[in-house]
Formats: sequence, C-alpha cells, structure tokens
Amino acid sequence: MTTATHTPTANPAGPSTAAAIELVGVTRRFGTRTVLDHVDLRIARGRTTALLGPSGTGKSTLLRLATGLLPPDAGVVKTLGVDVFSASRDELLAVRRRMGMLFQDNALFGSLSVFDNVAFPLRRVAKKNEAEVRRRVEELLHLVGLPEVGDRTPDRLSGGQRKRIALARAIALEPELVLFDEPTSGLDPQTSASIDQLVQETQRRLGITFVVITHDVESARLIADDVGMLHDGGVRAFGPREQVWASTDPVVRAFLDRIPVHSAP
Repeated sequence: MTTATHTPTANPAGPSTAAAIELVGVTRRFGTRTVLDHVDLRIARGRTTALLGPSGTGKSTLLRLATGLLPPDAGVVKTLGVDVFSASRDELLAVRRRMGMLFQDNALFGSLSVFDNVAFPLRRVAKKNEAEVRRRVEELLHLVGLPEVGDRTPDRLSGGQRKRIALARAIALEPELVLFDEPTSGLDPQTSASIDQLVQETQRRLGITFVVITHDVESARLIADDVGMLHDGGVRAFGPREQVWASTDPVVRAFLDRIPVHSAP
C-alpha cells in the first residue's frame, strides 16, 4: 500500500486530457495477497509511459487489467475511454483492435516466416487482400530496420531482431495504444540500446501511446516521457521523467539508484 507520508508526483494527464488508460480505485488480490490497493492512475495519450517497480508490484497485472484479461476486485478500469469490464463482448473486442501488444517472449509463430508473422493480424483481423498485406508488411519491415528478413523463420533471427519483428506485428493494425512487457529483457546492453532507440523513433514517428513495463531503469530513463513507480500495492510516484528522477522519496531513490534491498529504507 502507498505510504501515508508520501504524496505521489502529480500525473501530467490533467483532467482535460483524455487518458489512454485510467484506473480509479482499483484493487486486485490473488488469494490473500493484495497486489494493487485502491490505485488511481491516468496514463496520457500520445506519449511513452514507463512503469517501474520491483517484481511482484503489479506492473504486469496492470497490463492484464487494461486489456480486459483480468477483472479488478474493486474499482474501474478504462482503456481508450471504454470501461472494459462494463463493455459488451463486441465493445471489448473493438477496444482490443485499437491496441497492440509486444510480449516479453515476443510470441512469434515459429512455424511461420517473418513475413507471415507480421501479416497475421492483417489477414486474420483486418481481412486485407494480399496486395494490401504485402505493401503493409514491407512498410513495417523497413520501419523496424529489417527489410531483408521476410522469408526467414524466427529461429534464424537474433534476439534483437525477433524483438523488432514483434514490434512490427504489434503496430501492423495502426493501433492507438501499444503495451510493452519487458521489451529489453534478456538482451545484451548494446542490443537493449538499439531497441530503446527503435521504441523512441517509432513513437515519435507514429505519435501513438506506448506503455512500457520494465525493470530496466536506464531504458526507462531513455525512452519515457512519463514514469510511474509501483510499490507496495500503490503508485509511489508518477510524473514527467525528469520530475520522477529528481525525487527525494527514499523508496524511489533506492530503486532508481539500484540500492540493494537489504540496504533500502
């Protein structure tokens, strides 16, 4: 639970700003364990927001709530303006079509070529004809810097290349919101830096909302416009990156400065 002595940094998405994701009084428990405890959070559209925090603080749970895959025990979850747990099945499907997802393990189909992986949502969801599919896939492969790998299977790609293809597929349907689950997990520092650069460039070029769950403090510092830190069931800090990085809150500082847990406040 958020400590009573701490006042979270003000969220830059003010009351007049439409939120990409909004949580109001959200609580989520797993058995006797409360992961999110009466959380209020507004994530602005058209920006990159990084959500940080120790393992088990509810970052991935928040993504599952936002996509309607996991109901809250209390509170309201709105994604792209829609209350996802009051929406009909058709309304929820319509919201999900406005979203993209880049999974931690990339979730590429090993039996399909890179081209067919990226084409999958275009064929199955958007029902594009093959000329439209080819044009869009070629455009996306150029966008992520891999125009020459369309005929390969994912097992013939490096970890960084697979991440790029997963991003191409995530943005194939021109979503308004893309959710990233640990995009640099398992990558070496140089590859991580190249993915950070790709995320930055893609968001600036397309102007869509990116929400990034990460443990990587340096990655968050590089890519995020806004940063939130989840801790002990609540939002410990939220605001523009520079404001959060300047925080004097001891818990926030311990995480950002990588102070060992046994030494942290």
